[in-house]
Amino acid sequence: MKGKIGLLINPQKPKALEMGKRLLLWGSEKGISFLAPPHEAAVLGIPGISDEDWKTQVEFAIVLGGDGTFLRAARYVLGRDIPLYGINVGRLGFLASGNPNQAENDIETILEGRFTTQKRRLLKGTVTRGGSLVHEVYALNDLVVTKGAFARVITLQIFVGNRPLSIMTGDGLILSTPTGSTGYALSAGGPIVPPHVPCMLLVPICAHTLYARAMVFGDGDTIQVIPRGDHRDMMLTQDGQLGYELLPGDRIDVSLSKEKSVNIILLPDRDYYDLLLEKFQWGQNVIE
Repeated sequence: MKGKIGLLINPQKPKALEMGKRLLLWGSEKGISFLAPPHEAAVLGIPGISDEDWKTQVEFAIVLGGDGTFLRAARYVLGRDIPLYGINVGRLGFLASGNPNQAENDIETILEGRFTTQKRRLLKGTVTRGGSLVHEVYALNDLVVTKGAFARVITLQIFVGNRPLSIMTGDGLILSTPTGSTGYALSAGGPIVPPHVPCMLLVPICAHTLYARAMVFGDGDTIQVIPRGDHRDMMLTQDGQLGYELLPGDRIDVSLSKEKSVNIILLPDRDYYDLLLEKFQWGQNVIE
């Protein structure tokens, strides 16, 4: 692969800034060009280009930070065919999974064309109020309907298509992609789903019933959620980073997007199951 490499960083992480400067120095020695959008360029002290020029010129992008940085990067390149490779300077790192000690070698591997890309499905969510569309959002990890700061439960009516499924009372619910199954959904008791499986998860949050369980829905399913009652302190959160106010009677429709996706770069000999073993330390105490 030839061409210019995009550089997206979390400026709030000193290790990400340090690594960004390290890669810039290495790139200048190797004749490798990195392009940074305006904000990153200002922080790194290099000339920047406009967002539109960046998205036009970049062939692939290196993301320096944690999974939160990777989620922001995914929204930034949404609608463009720009594969992402994340180098983890955060904590767990399921999306930004690259080892910072191998960053230069990994980039050279990509430039040599020794990689594959994996399409990660996005959730498409819409909020309709009084018959009018008020929000349309996309999420790589999850869309969450949740109560606000006060310790009051909310009641949510849930449909699959136009078929009533349940009325759930609790703290809220998580609608997740397989990519997001190792995030908030996992903490709430959902299953781990490999990213190539085309499905969507519904995971209740602290439901006030013994019978509320996580469910898996198919590629063509649409989940509708309607808040009931008079509770007005509710939010729809997008990948845990952006929030939208919800009102009783709003209709939230969520499905797997058929138009938009994000491409993630995979390097040889490193697959999803290796990542699970590493991050969860499974098999570390095997008795031989």
